[in-house]
Amino acid sequence: MKLTDTHCHLDLERFDADRPQVLERAQAAGLIRILIPALDETSSARITRLVQSSPMLYAAVGVHPTEARTWNQDTLRALRAQANMPKVVAMGEIGLDYYWDAAPPHVQKDVLRQQLELAAALNLPLILHLRERGDAPAGPCTEDLLRLVEEWVTALRAAGHPLAQRPGVFHSFSGTLEVAQQAIHLGFWIGVSGPVTYREDRAALVAALPLDRLLLETDAPFLSPAPHRGKRNEPAHIPCIADKIAQIHSIDRAEVAAITTLNAARLFAWGGLD
Repeated sequence: MKLTDTHCHLDLERFDADRPQVLERAQAAGLIRILIPALDETSSARITRLVQSSPMLYAAVGVHPTEARTWNQDTLRALRAQANMPKVVAMGEIGLDYYWDAAPPHVQKDVLRQQLELAAALNLPLILHLRERGDAPAGPCTEDLLRLVEEWVTALRAAGHPLAQRPGVFHSFSGTLEVAQQAIHLGFWIGVSGPVTYREDRAALVAALPLDRLLLETDAPFLSPAPHRGKRNEPAHIPCIADKIAQIHSIDRAEVAAITTLNAARLFAWGGLD
């Protein structure tokens, strides 16, 4: 059985004390790939170095919406250089966040547009962050993000761009079924994380979505699944999420593992699964 964690912040300080052991536990749990997304220019550089330390690890580079104020005239050039480093397979974590007041919406949208253009130029799919004020399931943040990515995907399709077939993933999705279906219609996958194991609304959403559009992710060290809530999350907990999806869809974990790992390979184009 082969599993994939498509979103783990393994570069953060909370893993400094035992990162090698975290990877050992991940391998023991059946994981073959772990994707580490960036939050800003500095973490992008750190992650592109970290992923060279293990064949399991892959990188995404980008500026998170809550870090949009750090964007300057040199950021785009730096991200372009980082994106050309070995094992970089996506632009992320990028998107919009109206939960925190870290950057005004117009600044976030400008930074996102520039990263969408860079992703198209480099043929890199997106890892999208979306969070409404008050953690609402839908609202202006959702509307703004859907509008921007729909314009982007429409332009890709009109140009016959190969990225139109694998535009990206809505990471740790917490929105409505309608929004998830809109995202899937645009070609995106839906990231499923720990809350599916303890929130009925997330389980109901996953029940209504096709397995060939789902990805597994921990968002570690955050969002630990049951029975690990209250503790640091890590990639070895991916089987908990796979088990819940298997229960929801009345199949076994091995089938969930096979489908979602193939989904990830299709999206991130990171080679064979041998």
